[in-house]
Amino acid sequence: VQLASGGGLVQPGGSLRLSCTASGRTFDRYTMAWFRQAPGKERTFVAARRPNGNTHYTDSVKGRFTISRDNARNTMYLQMNSLKPEDSAVYYCAGEPRHLIISTMRNTAEYTYWGQGTKVTVSS
Repeated sequence: VQLASGGGLVQPGGSLRLSCTASGRTFDRYTMAWFRQAPGKERTFVAARRPNGNTHYTDSVKGRFTISRDNARNTMYLQMNSLKPEDSAVYYCAGEPRHLIISTMRNTAEYTYWGQGTKVTVSS
C-alpha cells in the first residue's frame, strides 16, 4: 500500500512538500517516482529516484523540485518550490521493485505500485 499526501492549494511562487509512505516492502530496493495528471491529460513523469541514489527530473521542474527518500521511514518526498499554475495536477507516487533504466523509468507501465494521488492546485 502506498499513501500519498501533502497536496493542497498554494499561490504561484509558493511551496509544497508531498509525501508517499509505503508499507510492507523493502523500500530501498525500489525505483520510486512521482507522476502527475492534469484534467483531460495523460499521466506524465515528474521525477524519480533509483536504488543507486540517482535522481531524474522532467525538464519543466528541474531546479524547482527535489525528490528524496527516507528508507528508514519507507517514505518518499517531493519538495516543490517556485510553483507555477501549470504544475496543478493530481500527483501520484509510484514504486517498482527493481532498478529501472533511464530509458524506461518515465513510463507509467514500468511501475507496479501506485498511490491514490494527491491534488495540487497552484492559483492566486
